[in-house]
Amino acid sequence: MDEIFGIPAPLLFGQLLLGLINGAFYALLSLGLAVIFGMLNVINFAHGAQFMMGAFAAWMLLEYAGLNYWWALLLAPLLVGAFGVILERTMIARLYKLDHLYGLLLTFGLGLIIEGVFRNQYGSSGLPYRIPPQLSGAWDLGFMFMPVYRGWVVAVAAVMCLATWLVIEKTKIGSYLRASTENAALVQAFGINVPRLMTLTYGAGVALAAFAGVLAAPIYSVNPQMGSNLIIIVFAVVVIGGMGSILGSVITGFGLGIIEGLTKVFYPEASSTVIFVVMAIVLLARPAGLFGRA
Repeated sequence: MDEIFGIPAPLLFGQLLLGLINGAFYALLSLGLAVIFGMLNVINFAHGAQFMMGAFAAWMLLEYAGLNYWWALLLAPLLVGAFGVILERTMIARLYKLDHLYGLLLTFGLGLIIEGVFRNQYGSSGLPYRIPPQLSGAWDLGFMFMPVYRGWVVAVAAVMCLATWLVIEKTKIGSYLRASTENAALVQAFGINVPRLMTLTYGAGVALAAFAGVLAAPIYSVNPQMGSNLIIIVFAVVVIGGMGSILGSVITGFGLGIIEGLTKVFYPEASSTVIFVVMAIVLLARPAGLFGRA
């Protein structure tokens, strides 16, 4: 299998793998955004900065505490999620009854502040974070060599997305979350602490972004701009999938990553804009997004 559609097979499959990796990050980040918007009605523009904080948390746990990748994968999302809980309690909770624009402006400003603090402390050049020894090397698939760590990223992102969807759609706490978005007063009348539920929801959405940041740290250099480079694309993914749609974010994230990868093979000039072209077409046909409700 030397060529497919006139394209060398290693090049085609390599770009498909790259698309899947990008799609994994799009899916995880858009999932966190969808959870926060769908449950709290807050457009969290600080999500890219929180993704970056996850990568930096992993790097600092290694450099200052000597903790390896596996500990970072567990602890970094918890630490950044706890920071998100503090943000929600002190600032964001005050905006729930106001227009979406206030939340967008607040989180946009918070994202700029967080990025500025890290850029002032660590500069703009990337900091290396090595791949764990257990995930180094590559698999020979016959038609291409697939780096083990890249395969791990795609697999664990898919599992995390599925687990999040199952928690929200199939568990009791997920039903409480969905009910509180429809009628918070009624849910509170049944003895459910809705403000605490909203706080934990925001913290979980932030932790998902941080988890993606830890996964990204060995692939991309750890730098303060790594979140701002992704956040616009991720917002486009959320809009295409449907604002607040959990399943839509996951499917659209992986799908658009693959489309972007294939575009780099067949029409490289359009690879940086294809997602926004898809967004324009989808919004013309379905203003609420592919999986959204009007």
